[in-house]
Amino acid sequence: MGARTIRKRARRLIGGALALLALAVPLPAGAWGWYGHQTIAEIAMANVKPATRAKIRKLFAAERLVGTPDCKLSNMDDAATWPDCIRGDRDRWGHTGAWHYKDAPICEQYDPRADCPGGNCVNAQIERNLRILSDERLPDNVRLQALAFVVHFTGDIHQPLHSADDHDRGGNDKQVDYGIIPGKNLHSIWDTALAERAISSAHPPLVRRYSLAERARLAGGTPDDWGRESWQIARDTVYPEAFDQDACDEGKLPEKGKLTQDDIIRAIPVVQRRVEQAGLRLADELDAAFAPGRIEEEPRAR
Repeated sequence: MGARTIRKRARRLIGGALALLALAVPLPAGAWGWYGHQTIAEIAMANVKPATRAKIRKLFAAERLVGTPDCKLSNMDDAATWPDCIRGDRDRWGHTGAWHYKDAPICEQYDPRADCPGGNCVNAQIERNLRILSDERLPDNVRLQALAFVVHFTGDIHQPLHSADDHDRGGNDKQVDYGIIPGKNLHSIWDTALAERAISSAHPPLVRRYSLAERARLAGGTPDDWGRESWQIARDTVYPEAFDQDACDEGKLPEKGKLTQDDIIRAIPVVQRRVEQAGLRLADELDAAFAPGRIEEEPRAR
C-alpha cells in the first residue's frame, strides 16, 4: 500500500471520527441523531415511486462536484446526515447552522413567519431546497446538495424540540434525568435515547412499505404545518412530562427535570409517529420534486 493511499485512508478515518464526534455533542441541530435521520430516509426510499428512486440514485453520481471529501454524499444514508457533518467546516458551511431549527417560544402563539430572520430557519429552508431540487435546469451537484438538505431538514422539523423553545436552546440548557441515567439534557434525550428506543422497539418495523390508508393518515401538510405540530407536542408533552408541570401556566420551568420509566413509555409512540410522518412526508415531497417537468413556485415572503 502506497504512502498516498495510507494518507487518504487516514484522512477519511479522521473525518469520519470528527463527524461522529459532532453528532455526539448536544447541539440544537442534530435532530434524531444518526439512527433517526437514516431511518427517516429509509422510510422515504421504501415509499417513493420507482421512477423517483431511480432519479435520486442517478443524482448521487455528482457527489465529487459537491466538494465535501470529509462528508460523504454517495447515497441516501449519507444525505440524511450530511448537513450535520458539513457544519464542522465553519468557513464554508457555518451559515447553515440556523437552518436546522426554528426557536418558536412554547408560551406564545405559533407563528410560521416569526423566528425566521431572512428565511434562516428549518421551515423556510425545506421550501427553498425543494424549489432548487425541483429545478431541472440546475446542475446535478446543486440539486444533490439540495436533496441532502431536504432529507435532513424534514427529519429535523419533526423532532419537537427543533420547533419549540423555552429560552433554553430547544431544551439543550435543561438538565433531565433519563430513567436511572442522570445528567442528560432534554434535547439530547429526544434526539437519541428516545429515538433509538422507539425505532428499535417498533412493531411492525418503521422501515417498510406503507399502505395507502396509512399514508393518508400519517402524511400530508406543509413544512409550516409540520413545525406547528412539533411545537404543540413540545408544549403539551415534552416539557410537561419532563418537569411535571404545565409549561406555561405555573411559572418558569425549573432547570432540572426527570423522565421516569412511565414517562418514557408514554413518549415512545409519539416519537414513532413523528418518525413515520417524517419519512412518508419526505417520500411525497421527493415524488413531487422529481415528477416530470420543473416545479415553479415563487418563494414566500418571511
